[in-house]
Amino acid sequence: MEERQYGTGELLRRFVPYFKKYRGTLALDLVCAAMTTVCELVLPLIMRYITNQGIRDLAALSVGTVAKLGLLYLALRVLDCIASYYMADMGHVMGARIETDMRRDAYSHLQKLSDTYYNNTKVGQIMGRITNDLFDVTEFAHHCPEEFFIAGIKTVLSFAILAGINLPLTALIFLCVPLMIGVCMTLNFRMRAAFRRQRNQIGELNARIEDSLLGHKVVKAFTNEEVEQGKFEQDNSAFLDIKKLTYRYMAAFQTTVKLFDGLMYLTVLVAGGIFLIRGSIEPGDLVAYMLYVSTLIATVRRIIEFAEQFQRGMTGIERFLQIVDADIEIFDEPGAVELKAPRGNIAFEGVRFEYPDDHNQVFDHLNLSIRAGERVAIVGPSGGGKTTLCNLIPRFYDVSAGRITLDGKDIKGFTLKSLRSCIGIVQQDVYLFSGTVYDNIAYGKPGATREEVEAAAVKAGAHEFISQLKDGYDTYVGERGVKLSGGQKQRISIARVFLKDPQIIILDEATSALDNESEFAVAQSLEKLSQGRTTLTIAHRLSSIRSSDRILVLTQEGIVEEGNHEQLLQRKGMYYHFYETANALK
Repeated sequence: MEERQYGTGELLRRFVPYFKKYRGTLALDLVCAAMTTVCELVLPLIMRYITNQGIRDLAALSVGTVAKLGLLYLALRVLDCIASYYMADMGHVMGARIETDMRRDAYSHLQKLSDTYYNNTKVGQIMGRITNDLFDVTEFAHHCPEEFFIAGIKTVLSFAILAGINLPLTALIFLCVPLMIGVCMTLNFRMRAAFRRQRNQIGELNARIEDSLLGHKVVKAFTNEEVEQGKFEQDNSAFLDIKKLTYRYMAAFQTTVKLFDGLMYLTVLVAGGIFLIRGSIEPGDLVAYMLYVSTLIATVRRIIEFAEQFQRGMTGIERFLQIVDADIEIFDEPGAVELKAPRGNIAFEGVRFEYPDDHNQVFDHLNLSIRAGERVAIVGPSGGGKTTLCNLIPRFYDVSAGRITLDGKDIKGFTLKSLRSCIGIVQQDVYLFSGTVYDNIAYGKPGATREEVEAAAVKAGAHEFISQLKDGYDTYVGERGVKLSGGQKQRISIARVFLKDPQIIILDEATSALDNESEFAVAQSLEKLSQGRTTLTIAHRLSSIRSSDRILVLTQEGIVEEGNHEQLLQRKGMYYHFYETANALK
């Protein structure tokens, strides 16, 4: 998926508002930065005074005067230390808080994105953007305003002080600055592009590692460890190549700065020496010039050292914006209201749907009516749109045309939260969160009591096996529930829906991956769950839907057959063919 690229100006404009909450801290940080800068710029003036006074009239330069100047410099250094401590402490804390705010905004936006976004974006890339990429923002948020503010003060004050001493020599020195900025900016743009590629590649590397580790059983089963190692080496080598290019630009950048350093020192040495011979400046002035040039060069070097961090920070901000600017395709319509106590009458009225990313059409003018409390089963060949039809009801996708109504009202007229809170979904591929059995059941109703959780487990037929686990409801299930069997995970997911207590139930091939014994136990739980609720069941095993009130045969042409089990068998159509094929395979 092609992603938007941002200019430096827009990145800074979008980032600056994050300072608003911390403007007091930022202001004090910049005041401290100004104090440290002034302290640093006073030393050359003190050295200039002592040197010139000593050459003019050494007898007039008393110990008391030197002691007073020493005390002044000591006081300034103490002030410098206090200011530096604040900058290092609260400045970094401010940066960390901004990073935290940005990560919160990115995560909040990710929660609002539709399945289309996740279908086209690797999880490894997303993880890299909200973790690693934002780490650099802490340093960027602290040092960016600070370093440029310090550089600006030193440049302006140094120019003013030196121009007051000798304007021609000052002009010669500062003529080097625009040329240095021009060359460095060119190299900076190339570094920025290299850092962007580097960030993208580390995201690809993360995605590769995640994919391989999560599928480690498949890798081992097919003895493809060497294949995965080869893929990893390819991505790892690509990352190394990009880093090598990045360091090449950095080396050119730093070499350019050293070249201009030498040029500025050479200018002071030669031109300053000539001015000294001609009597245009005094020896103390030349000492001050050399110290100020050293200060300027040190400032430039700090900016150069910060340039890498600056580009990393800008790249991190850019990749952050690529998340928060991703379109929210499913959202509350203006005027949407809370859905309360739905009866469960569902209707598809002239529904057409195609996937937003590839425009693959699934339905065209689909009409379907489901009565409240009715148990409807959907069967048909793969790719016929069974799961897609069910995904449209909780608005995981929005219809392309037509509308879906609930109790006679367009589902777009309800808030997403209230609509989805009235729908319970049990899928074939059960997802359990890393945590305990209790945590996973309680996920169906945050804040549920222990008694409510256990009651839901009893209804789902899960209480008995849970009680036999090592730690009962406090048993750790492992990542994605790997410590439990398929049937156990499925009954926990059913308990989760029981706890939620929705009026509409969607069962998406909930038993197709289970063995016969587990299927029977889960089927009993599902039977209890569907009582008195509007239920849509997607199933390949026809034995699990024989008791349904109505069975729909859905193909790419739409609903081609409709009726109960006995009626469809008598018609000897597609459902009859499915049923006979299933019996032949037993």
